[in-house]
Amino acid sequence: MPESPEEYCAREVRQHDPDRWLTALFAPDSGRPGLLALYAFNSEIARAREAVSEPMIGQIRLQWWRESWEGIFTDKPRQHPVILALHHHCRTADAGDVMALIDGRERDMDPSPIANMTELLSYARDTSVPLMRLAAQHLGALQVTEMDHVLAGAGTAYALVGLLRATPYLAAQQRVCLPADRLGAAGLTPAAVYQQPAGGALHGVIGAVGEQALSLLNRLHGPRYPRSLLPAILPAVLGRLYLERLLRAGWDPQSPQAGVSATRKHVALLSAMVTRRL
Repeated sequence: MPESPEEYCAREVRQHDPDRWLTALFAPDSGRPGLLALYAFNSEIARAREAVSEPMIGQIRLQWWRESWEGIFTDKPRQHPVILALHHHCRTADAGDVMALIDGRERDMDPSPIANMTELLSYARDTSVPLMRLAAQHLGALQVTEMDHVLAGAGTAYALVGLLRATPYLAAQQRVCLPADRLGAAGLTPAAVYQQPAGGALHGVIGAVGEQALSLLNRLHGPRYPRSLLPAILPAVLGRLYLERLLRAGWDPQSPQAGVSATRKHVALLSAMVTRRL
């Protein structure tokens, strides 16, 4: 039997975005296919830069997704499994958040380094918060406007943690997503990050970013959140786990101490669902 669009999305997310695949398991059965379609779409645009040889081609891919969403909204979907799944489950998604998420990925096509912490926070917010908002909307959890600051903090923090953990992977691609001014203060250049083995100076910069992410998450700790919202913000629970491990490892993402077991992830997510706290 041919693979359905929903099965395709689930497989793609499980392969390329296992954290969000895991958190989607805590969503209601009725909402999970659409959630995985959104996450598969995000995976497509997040990998746009690494999938092409030239930034301009990456921009063309992003434009293709803008036009594809226009087809989704007008009931003229392109014959692509992710688009067909989105059309079936997410055709009422907020167009502003969709386009904002795609626009956020334009920064990936810019070879210039991220200048400072402010720019890094902006990049993290733009490439993650709209997705979290779309997930919350899909799950029917955006009726309470007070949740906007929760989505902003959780989404930005999770994106920052992802960038820190991906530092070695990005360095192998000769890319750096750390503030250039902090690198300079530590005696490093962006090029030095991928030209020499990581050391204490780099770990100090990673730690500075990690502390920013931890601060964002700490502001969200304590309140009990609507159960309908939780599956959308559960990635932040995993983000806190990763930060705790990175801190224990001296902010070295390549240290064995920085890893988190599958069992520990499951326990943390179950606890968050039971307590309704991040």
